[in-house]
Amino acid sequence: MRANDKAAARLKELGIELRQGISLADNTSLGIGGTTDEILLRQYETIPQVMRLLADEQIPYRFLGGGTNVLVADGELAWVVLHLPSARPGVRVEGNAAYVDASADLGGMVTFCAKNDLGGMEGLIGVPGSVGGALRMNAGAYGTQIGPHVREVELYRAASGKIETLSGAEIRFDYRHTSFAPDDVMLRVKLELPSKPFKDILAGIRVCNEKRRVSQPLNQKSAGCIFKNPPGGSAGRMIDELGLKGHRVGDAMVSDRHANFFVNVANASCSDMLKLIDDVRERVRVAYGMELENEVIFWRN
Repeated sequence: MRANDKAAARLKELGIELRQGISLADNTSLGIGGTTDEILLRQYETIPQVMRLLADEQIPYRFLGGGTNVLVADGELAWVVLHLPSARPGVRVEGNAAYVDASADLGGMVTFCAKNDLGGMEGLIGVPGSVGGALRMNAGAYGTQIGPHVREVELYRAASGKIETLSGAEIRFDYRHTSFAPDDVMLRVKLELPSKPFKDILAGIRVCNEKRRVSQPLNQKSAGCIFKNPPGGSAGRMIDELGLKGHRVGDAMVSDRHANFFVNVANASCSDMLKLIDDVRERVRVAYGMELENEVIFWRN
């Protein structure tokens, strides 16, 4: 999708950068995705104006965070992407509170807080992506989830067309799911974290990093776990037990290191990855009578 001339001119008036014809294959961790225009939202206060402009011009859109948990369709895309440029470090600490920009890198935020003797987030150190994406999915690993630490979230709510602040108590955090609306855009979050000596946090971080190093394909293009773990079970274990490590469709392959990570070994298309996902899901359904649910988000055209 390309922003029309009227929209492009209005964005320029607002001082908002428009990048035309970008490839989302270059902006997602899977290295898969078609081309579209990108609108960079550096000033949060302009978001309501941008959203009204897109509605008036009937331009569909999607919000792109860190691009780490998404599988994007191929070809010329039917929507523009809105992107909050990464904030570094994007974190301010006051006592046990961390005020974090949603565009901040999740691992960078964990490290920054650790250096200020604030722990509780060690398990998230190697989870790729932005803090906003972690909020939307209630990211978690090694017994840690971000949800319990959330005290406030500032966000743009499409339902009201306004920037609002929600308390943590107003948000439901479930396993890899939250009560945010699909078109809500996280802007900032206040986290409350326990005090902990930096050396103790660092020891926990090293343990988690080593677990990831030996069990995940960190040097290959992936979107993290493809499927959610079913209640009381492990999607990766079932896929592994079926002997599907190394199974591939085109250049999309089940990782030979972690069976719930599907990797792009060269130039996989979205079609390749979808076929592999469907094939593995069906084999698990036949063998175990269990329907696996996607954790990766598919952006269809």
